[in-house]
Amino acid sequence: MEDKKEKITRTEIKELGRVKALDRLFEGSGFKNAKTTLLPDDKDGCNYITTNKLLVEGVDFDLTYTPIKYLGYKAALHAMGYIYARCAKPYSMDFTIGVSSKFSYEHVDWLWTGIRAAAKTHGVENLTFDLVPSMSGLMISCTCCGRQETGVADMMSALSPNSLICINGNLGSACMGFYVLEREKAAFTGSQPQLDKYKYPLSQYLTPEIDPSVLDSFKESGVFPSCGYFLTKGLGDAVMQMAKDNGCGANIFLDKIPVAPEARVVAEEIGMDISTAIVNGGDDYRLMYVFPLEYHDKIRKELPFLEIIGHTTKEGCYLVSPDGNPLKIKAQGWD
Repeated sequence: MEDKKEKITRTEIKELGRVKALDRLFEGSGFKNAKTTLLPDDKDGCNYITTNKLLVEGVDFDLTYTPIKYLGYKAALHAMGYIYARCAKPYSMDFTIGVSSKFSYEHVDWLWTGIRAAAKTHGVENLTFDLVPSMSGLMISCTCCGRQETGVADMMSALSPNSLICINGNLGSACMGFYVLEREKAAFTGSQPQLDKYKYPLSQYLTPEIDPSVLDSFKESGVFPSCGYFLTKGLGDAVMQMAKDNGCGANIFLDKIPVAPEARVVAEEIGMDISTAIVNGGDDYRLMYVFPLEYHDKIRKELPFLEIIGHTTKEGCYLVSPDGNPLKIKAQGWD
């Protein structure tokens, strides 16, 4: 008798890439897989934007070298960054923490201390915290809601041709800090490693910061971006996401990207091209904003914390070397 069982196909996620896999799930669903969610206007005239982020031990962080208090602060910034990218201020944060039996109350208190410090620094008005059991170590889930002032959404419009791509700090340092920690972990012999000369890249990885005054600067100058992105998976991922969202391309000029001297030193030590850390490294916690071309002079004069690193094009995302050679940008999860 013929077996009429339907044959189940198996497609490995890595064959599609993270982005294509997510696109396939949402295709024809009637929903859009946005990084943030814009809620309807409230009676105060503001827009409210939400995002949810999950960090998993062994995947997103390693407690061998990450102090839990630092991790709490960084986890809060990880969610808030996406709110700042939409030119909104963090308003509330709701944390759910999965903990296994290896963690004590003291560990949880340290994590909470870091979260609370970040909330106070960024003016968060409402903060909740809950604990659930976990069978696989520490998991941190955060839903962050931000308030976008009246009129800001109208100023953040569709991209115009040759829009300016800007970044608010140097890139690659956090990635280099991560590699230093991984190297020392592998070579650990029981004695405390000497890491003084790596202080800056380590600080960029373990204790990143987001300047909350960036939105005030936009308001004071009257210059608002068309769109914004938060860098946690490298510049390449952010640029390709921007191109996908807006149906455009981008040219990023390698010699225009700010890089700290300390990051270059580490890259030379480990034999890595610094451009690899910039494009594919993670945890930069920088904000990438895209502005209309006509704002060029105002950006230079009134927003000095921004560096113009490229511009949008009709199609294709490229990293342009100092000699003018275009190299196609590739990012994890995109192919």
